[in-house]
Amino acid sequence: MTAADTLAMRRALELAVDAAAASEIPVGAVVLDAEGRIVAEGLNNREATHDPTGHAEIDALRAAAASVGSWNLDGHTLVVTLEPCVMCAGAILQARIGRVVFGAWDEKAGAAGSMYDVLRDRRLPYRAEVIGGVEADAATALLRDFFEQRR
Repeated sequence: MTAADTLAMRRALELAVDAAAASEIPVGAVVLDAEGRIVAEGLNNREATHDPTGHAEIDALRAAAASVGSWNLDGHTLVVTLEPCVMCAGAILQARIGRVVFGAWDEKAGAAGSMYDVLRDRRLPYRAEVIGGVEADAATALLRDFFEQRR
């Protein structure tokens, strides 16, 4: 893990707070280029957009592809506050993201080592390095507080 990863996770946590304020599940994501600079950001927006693919990772990947002018994000890192789901893991691999750094583990739907391990599946033509548990306490607390307020 790099210093850029830590700074990016702090930004992703800020985006997750913004998502919660908009009544979205609090997940934020950023994409870093090979030098560790943020090239794109995203947050959950499924409620606002009525789009089932409105996850923070998808939002950030779309913005990154637009920013760099290519769908191929080889050499980039995705930093996200929650372990990606199967849909997002597939999109990450399709974008050729080489590294994924995430905060909270998702024991119910995680696809980066918890429930599934799509991002490192040797049967697939592309794989990503995975670093989990970064700022996990902060990311988990955001999610826990969000869902407790809705019960």
